[in-house]
Amino acid sequence: MMLTLLHIPPLPINSPSSPPPRRRRCPPPMAAFASAPQQSKPLVLGCGAVSVDYLATVASFPNPDDKIRSLALKVEGGGNAGNALTGAARLGLSPRIISKASNDALGKSILKELQDDGVDTSYMTVADGGNSPFTYIIVDNQTKTRTCIHTPGYPPMKPEELTKENLFAALHGVEMVYFDVRLHETALLVAEEASQRKIPILVDAEKKREGLDDLLNFASYVVCSAKFPQAWTGASSTPVALVHMLLRLPNLKFVIVTRGEKGCLMLERSMTDASETEETDVEDLLESLEQKVDLSSSMAKCVASKSNLRISADGVGSMSGRLIMGTAEDIPSEELIDTTGAGDAFIGAVLYGLCTGMPVEKMLPFAAQVGC
Repeated sequence: MMLTLLHIPPLPINSPSSPPPRRRRCPPPMAAFASAPQQSKPLVLGCGAVSVDYLATVASFPNPDDKIRSLALKVEGGGNAGNALTGAARLGLSPRIISKASNDALGKSILKELQDDGVDTSYMTVADGGNSPFTYIIVDNQTKTRTCIHTPGYPPMKPEELTKENLFAALHGVEMVYFDVRLHETALLVAEEASQRKIPILVDAEKKREGLDDLLNFASYVVCSAKFPQAWTGASSTPVALVHMLLRLPNLKFVIVTRGEKGCLMLERSMTDASETEETDVEDLLESLEQKVDLSSSMAKCVASKSNLRISADGVGSMSGRLIMGTAEDIPSEELIDTTGAGDAFIGAVLYGLCTGMPVEKMLPFAAQVGC
């Protein structure tokens, strides 16, 4: 979405069933994928943020009152939902989006670039006047981190702007609904209707936001940031927090926590009850998986526990399922550009994996490669 990334070619996808070739740089989200032709493209609906991102790369993050020059400036499409759905479209899904922009120059660019990438914008609200959302992003070339300064769109989206007719039409035929927890009042209307239609729901739990708890109650799948599980549950560690989440959210089939260069961790609920099985402590289970990782390979890979274990966490409880650890591709630091949009790219790949029936053991390495 938006302007093309200079000097970095788009990521080719050879086939819908195989991971993309390795990339040695982490691309901004809208340049992370290339189209993957399919005879039948599963429909997915997303509700959330779109924006324009101004990415300024600097030698190092400025001190207060500094005046510095940028090393490079890129103008690209942004917003979690816009990023993830663009990635899903380029992988081979047929996404629709519910969001809002204004009829200013930025808004027109957002709409055009989404449409050019195969995202259906028919259900977006376009305001007459106001401003479209945009974000200034400072990319620290030394630490490879980014700092975001977001300006929301105005006027904000109101739930009544999504008519029942458009809501029903947007949900017609979709196999998955995705929320980034922006536009939460509108998102809740969509989630309630999707739940009544028994459409699976994926929630991106990046951090605590207004309306998040309501959406999580509808979630079939959750992908969250490294800090979120402990922040949301107050648990002593990430593995314990994942057990807590599955116990607290009975509709949840799995939760994935992304961990940057450490890869990701998934806790998946079993379809059958293993309450008669001897309990296995979740932290001990993670330690055993870490010992099984093949350190001789730099490729993303997946290590899974046995299925249908009784997994416990001290002070929290126990549940039936399995723990899966996905590793990240080992990319030399000198070849890393930045991490902007990596999480959104990962979610786009998870959407693709779920909608195409990809086994978890393939989906996690696939998403890790797409995300970098």
